Amino acid sequence: MELIHKLEELRSSLGKLDSLMVAYSGGTDSAYLAYEAHRLLGERMLSVIADSPSLPRAELSAALEFAVQHKIPVHILQTRELDDPNYARNDSNRCFHCKDELFTQMEAARVELGFAHIAYGRNLDDDGDLRPGQRAAALHKALAPLAAARLTKLEIRSLAREAGLKIADKPASACLSSRIEYGRTVTSENLSQVERAEEAMHALGFAHVRVRHHGELARVEIAREDLPRALTLPMLDSITQALRPLGFVYITLDTQGYRTGSMNDMLPVSAITSAH
Repeated sequence: MELIHKLEELRSSLGKLDSLMVAYSGGTDSAYLAYEAHRLLGERMLSVIADSPSLPRAELSAALEFAVQHKIPVHILQTRELDDPNYARNDSNRCFHCKDELFTQMEAARVELGFAHIAYGRNLDDDGDLRPGQRAAALHKALAPLAAARLTKLEIRSLAREAGLKIADKPASACLSSRIEYGRTVTSENLSQVERAEEAMHALGFAHVRVRHHGELARVEIAREDLPRALTLPMLDSITQALRPLGFVYITLDTQGYRTGSMNDMLPVSAITSAH
């Protein structure tokens, strides 16, 4: 009953808006928000995808496919966060500069196209993480309807599943820049390295994977249940043969396995505090 109440609260808040642009990445949260907003607002809603070298091509294709399937209108913005030295230097505020670029462009598009509000897919669980992008959203007065309705990640997945949306069980997929170790300059070249490395790991049959870029070293995170299959000599050879031609001299498997936000483990507490 509580989840039903939260859904009613979400739909009530969306239905009261004159018009809305939704920052849409194709992930479960933003896709579900776009889906609900479109159901309630129709043509008074527009989803906006920020396209740049930090967005994997497979994610862009999947996001567009979902939008077409549900007749959700999409506008693609070509963002240029890599041109910003504050972003490229890759410190703990990288996500702030990325989202600032996104919301700056969305705000300009909102005015040009005549929309009343912009929103993004923050959920209640995001408040406990290192999320510098939330500061950028607040600066641009972006709404967070899912969080305002007190919806958690698991609840959003449950609602998406009940709606029959295939994104309900989609694995989290942060931007490619999150795979580059802090302090290493983000470039289109090392983003491409990571993207191709993860595609290679998927081709080897590993669905949940992150390839963390530490210069000459690739630190591969695989779901813990898949580690036994990875830790055989033939598979280790296959991983080496797949990743070394991409420019990595050393390839290592992270014994903790796949997990989101593992680069934040390298940050001092002071950096995490200042990023909020």
